Amino acid sequence: MEHAVSTDRSTDRDRDTTATATAEEGTPGADAGGVGAGAEEGADAGADMGAGAVGVAAGVTDGGAADEAGADGGGDAAAAEGAVLSEAAAELAAQRELRERIEQRKAEKDGPIPAGTKLSGQAADLLAAVRAVESGDKPDPALLRAVAAPAPAPARVASGGAPATPAAPVAVAPAPGPVPAPRAVVDGVRAVLAEGGAPEAFAGQVSAVLGEQAAGLLREDPWQLLAVPGVRPEQADGFARALLGAACGPGDERRAAALVGWLLERGALQGHTALEASAVRTALAGHGVPDPDEAVRHAVAEGAVLVFQEGPDDDENENENDDDDENEAEEDAGGEEAGGGAREDSTADDAAERPVLLGLDRYALAEESLADGLARLVKTGPDASWEEAAAAAGSPSAAELVRAVAGHGLVLHTGGEAARAEPAALAEAARALGLRAVVAAHSENGRDRLGGGAENGAGAGETGSGGGAGRDVVTVAGLLAGAEGPGRDADGMFALDLLVVLDAPQLDVETATMLVESLPDGSRLVLSGDPGVLWSAGAGRVFGDLLAARVCPQIASRTPDPGPVGELVSGIGIGELNQVAAPGKEVVIVPVRDAGEAVHRTVQLVADSVPRAFGLAAGQTQVITVGHGGSAGTRALNAALKERLNPGPGRFAGFDPGDRIAYVPAPGRTLQGSVLSADADGLHLECGGAAVVVPKDRVESAVRHGWALTAHQAAGMRWEAAVVVLPGDAAQGLSRPWVYTAFGRGARHLSVVHGVDEALPRAVAEGVPRERVTRLRGLVEGLLAEAGA
Repeated sequence: MEHAVSTDRSTDRDRDTTATATAEEGTPGADAGGVGAGAEEGADAGADMGAGAVGVAAGVTDGGAADEAGADGGGDAAAAEGAVLSEAAAELAAQRELRERIEQRKAEKDGPIPAGTKLSGQAADLLAAVRAVESGDKPDPALLRAVAAPAPAPARVASGGAPATPAAPVAVAPAPGPVPAPRAVVDGVRAVLAEGGAPEAFAGQVSAVLGEQAAGLLREDPWQLLAVPGVRPEQADGFARALLGAACGPGDERRAAALVGWLLERGALQGHTALEASAVRTALAGHGVPDPDEAVRHAVAEGAVLVFQEGPDDDENENENDDDDENEAEEDAGGEEAGGGAREDSTADDAAERPVLLGLDRYALAEESLADGLARLVKTGPDASWEEAAAAAGSPSAAELVRAVAGHGLVLHTGGEAARAEPAALAEAARALGLRAVVAAHSENGRDRLGGGAENGAGAGETGSGGGAGRDVVTVAGLLAGAEGPGRDADGMFALDLLVVLDAPQLDVETATMLVESLPDGSRLVLSGDPGVLWSAGAGRVFGDLLAARVCPQIASRTPDPGPVGELVSGIGIGELNQVAAPGKEVVIVPVRDAGEAVHRTVQLVADSVPRAFGLAAGQTQVITVGHGGSAGTRALNAALKERLNPGPGRFAGFDPGDRIAYVPAPGRTLQGSVLSADADGLHLECGGAAVVVPKDRVESAVRHGWALTAHQAAGMRWEAAVVVLPGDAAQGLSRPWVYTAFGRGARHLSVVHGVDEALPRAVAEGVPRERVTRLRGLVEGLLAEAGA
């Protein structure tokens, strides 16, 4: 092995690696307040559509658009995330005026809305479920199952109040893509694309996103093309010019509305559930829109986006002032002068404290529904029967957690890897009391670590939970789909009394909403995780918002992560990169001069040095780097590792039997496994003991080689050893959460291939991520303040 621990930093020039490094931190991009640049690459195994998706002339008429900084990956994440919302987005545009929407939204709170009205697909189903809960009814279980991802298996109804235990690993089905459109529709779209100079091969995807009226929609509004994942504004502009000719201009209202929606979708890829109206206006100006204020007002009036103005006074005089507040927010969204006159100083001060936000229906509904559900849990009363369980807890932190759950329906628990034993012990104590308790982890790796069944992960002894916990440990995705856990009761609710969610920082707002809305009245929820890691790949910051809101008990574990790796990571969490004693070479720094040497040394570590020193198989060591692209990104590293560990011709889309892979069935969810074979049905994989078949048309977008992952993909997972690769061009992608996450992925050993010089300690000391723009904290605080008034 290399020399023992040091903070020796070899020299190399710091260069920006990729725009995706910013998204790896869970932070917004720098352009235009974080809405104009960068895309989520951490959740990506998505289609590399990027800049070449539509081969039309770039540029914006009269002024030009700001260049997109999506180098190698902007399209990846856009393709993965955008497919989920594009159907609803296409139908939302130009449907409603603002005041009509305000009255409708108020009226809707008086009763449930049937699925399929106004919205379509998952958005309509979620809306119907939300309104059912608001009215006091039980949501239709079919709707809850339809919204859950990945593809749902038939729900199992628990009998006799006892949780059902999966007898064997369940195969993971790929997330459903857009439903293929009829051939006649595709042919019509192909003709329009050819007329506009776009690739005809793009017709199938456009038809699936825009629906049966796609050809007519594109002729009437060519900028509808922006609803298709991977298409950028300059490409849509070129397409529009080819179709409309002289009628096409940068100030076209259709272009403005499409750009506003596109910016909000881009913001969601960076973690925002809403964006400040001022940031959207700035970004619109960067894309050549001559009157950004009017563009925002038009998008709001057309119902393409929603407008919010929230703050501490939201609930005061609600009945009298709702209309005035909404109208004022609409005016503020369009700019400072939209109100038609000067305001009093006090009003201006209030407005400054209450920024105007713009958001998409999808995330607005999710956050409002989640806030309602969390407020319901917070109001759950105490249960004295837990006192005996608290007395039997194995540690003071575990006892404190048990007592908190005894008295409250919602509890937050923070701590590192070793602290996972405490919520696991809580679940065991609940079962001992005869309660139905389930522990849900973010990934299969996390589930297997807790249950002691992972081939490549750390054993159960590391968490201290014991092998018995494996009977009731599931993944969040499997629980929602009904493939794991107790199933749902006749009302569509989870058949359980206590749900413990590990890796809570990885919960995006939509996943959290589905979990909370599926909890029956009287049940209890514990969200447990390490607040220092990277945030969720999807939009929202649920765990962080709840910690900041302080509306429920927060139990901080006093159980430290052991060993030199734990000591190093604990220091990083408080902004210190310390030298640690590592007599057994638990932590090793490997200086490199350039990316080529970084790749060479990484292969050497994985194939020879780490297995020889620690007696590990190559599959028990995980390589982690900043992004997919670049000279030492996952692509380059995986190519070199495949050549050394499993050479072959790549007979099926670059894969051979025995290749280690990373499969992404849904955005933000990464499964590791290996290739078994390939045939006419697709690529056959083994993922965590389950057989998976990925159709041929999804292999390129959903499967990558998996010897090397990004830190965001690795969040929520752990291996016996980790090799973190930091080439010189990775410097701009580093932050404290990134380093904290990456360095904490190895249970027994950490090697750092170090070529970023002083950028590493600087990132640890100063690299605090920017806040995501979300509404959840304010919504929860407002609901509970109203209830306590």
